Amino acid sequence: MTMTTTKRLTDIPRLTPAVAQIKAPTTEEHPEPPVSVRGLKKSFSGNAVLNGIDLSLAPGETIAILGRSGTGKSVFLKLVIGLQLPDAGSIRVHGSEIPDLSIRELNEVRKKVGFLFQQAALYDSLTVEENVAFPLRRHTQMSESERRDRVRELLASVGMEEHLEKLPSEISGGMQKRVGLARALALEPGVLLLDEPTAGLDPITAAEIGTLIAGLKNRRETSAIVVTHDVHASREFADRFVVLDQGAIIAEGNLRELSRSSNDFIVRFLQGCK
Repeated sequence: MTMTTTKRLTDIPRLTPAVAQIKAPTTEEHPEPPVSVRGLKKSFSGNAVLNGIDLSLAPGETIAILGRSGTGKSVFLKLVIGLQLPDAGSIRVHGSEIPDLSIRELNEVRKKVGFLFQQAALYDSLTVEENVAFPLRRHTQMSESERRDRVRELLASVGMEEHLEKLPSEISGGMQKRVGLARALALEPGVLLLDEPTAGLDPITAAEIGTLIAGLKNRRETSAIVVTHDVHASREFADRFVVLDQGAIIAEGNLRELSRSSNDFIVRFLQGCK
């Protein structure tokens, strides 16, 4: 699929429900986007949560998806990683059509995607070190010493190297997010999916997490989709902002472009974030 050009519009029309046609295989000159969705739809009990989403993530790009609670932002991430199935549409991750994959095939794709859950989702009975080592034990043939070195490198990258032996209950919420991010990076994924990485954190800690994500992005050149309502923190790392409302993308661009929007919802959303 030919990589779509990133749109720079402050207001775009609501998307039509038609599913876009899959184009011919791409060449090396035009690589397929790490993540691409077309005509994505999802409803629960007859209520449309996503109603025809089209979005492509460019290599090395970080997209922040904004919107009020309950607008389908987290559902979008779960669909991308195959935790839920769409009602309609195409979801391609690293060239694979996610809804069509077997469990074995899906697990292979998931190894290339790092996922940070909103609540960090650390294993309560495992130490910080053991939590980060878990995917390495399960999916690699690393020796014990290699795993230990890798885990300490990852924890150092998020400023948690001094908390190896602590349990999740013994560290703060912000620290848990840092450990969850280190675990998401363990298998050196090409794509990161981050679900509300600053939710529930005080402004200072949220800003620190935003700076941390920006630093990791610059060092690792990883593509990322970040679901958030925290405009302040996301301006540290986002290349593009996408605004969801009533199941559709209503605008995308940088903050300067969004601030010029005449869309009432966007104006009120940005004012509420000041």
